[in-house]
Amino acid sequence: MKCITLVENTAGHPACVAEHGLSIYIETEKHTLLMDTGQTDAVVRNAAVLGLDLAAVDTVILSHGHYDHSGGILPFCTKNNRAQIYMQRSAIEPHYNGDRSIGIDPAIRALPNVRLLDGDLKIDDELFLFTGITGRRCFPQGNRKLLCLKDGTPVQDPFLHEQCLVITQNGKRWLLSGCAHNGILNILDRYRALFGTAPNYVISGFHMMKRDGDHTDEERAVILQTAKELAETDAVFFSGHCTGEAAFELMKTVMGEKLIALHSGTRIM
Repeated sequence: MKCITLVENTAGHPACVAEHGLSIYIETEKHTLLMDTGQTDAVVRNAAVLGLDLAAVDTVILSHGHYDHSGGILPFCTKNNRAQIYMQRSAIEPHYNGDRSIGIDPAIRALPNVRLLDGDLKIDDELFLFTGITGRRCFPQGNRKLLCLKDGTPVQDPFLHEQCLVITQNGKRWLLSGCAHNGILNILDRYRALFGTAPNYVISGFHMMKRDGDHTDEERAVILQTAKELAETDAVFFSGHCTGEAAFELMKTVMGEKLIALHSGTRIM
């Protein structure tokens, strides 16, 4: 399997654009796909730099309904209007960070190749999408300001629009989540309920970023407990984007080589 970080907050290739966003390019035996598309047309520009043919992509997975994961969909569609784009139906609803809109471009909904889902979906024997993450262990503290609308009233977002991708390839399983807003431990609990064991590899932001990097004691405790539990699994974790550099370095002290940083333009596998 070929897997490349196409868009990320930090650059790992001198000619690639870095932005606050995430996009992962993947080639399996049956598919060429994107998990998220970043915030802007960086997904198109970086693909050109890396010699990746976006016209060959047959599947796009939107992990959740935020602009920094969906903003590249319309630029991508200028290169490829045939790929099936999978998102949860609630991903098209308004989403906010306080008073600021952080939802997806409404024009995306009108695309003829968008498939709106209501829960889990087995695409084929390689690709599986799941939702239904209800646990709240080590819930990311940054979610407190993230809102959606319920009967027209802003309420804390329960992230029903978040979906995770499982790729099965050569006897191994990859779990991909854009930001793990539901908490990576709760996502893993749901994964184990579906598959009976831990995945081999995980690619995900952990939504622990603070702009000033100054975490409270409560936040540090959540970060360290999350790292401890992840270190106890057999999986290897690739993370960046909304994890934040300070949280990543703190987790690295616990997880060591089991935690690997993502950068725009670098190959994961």
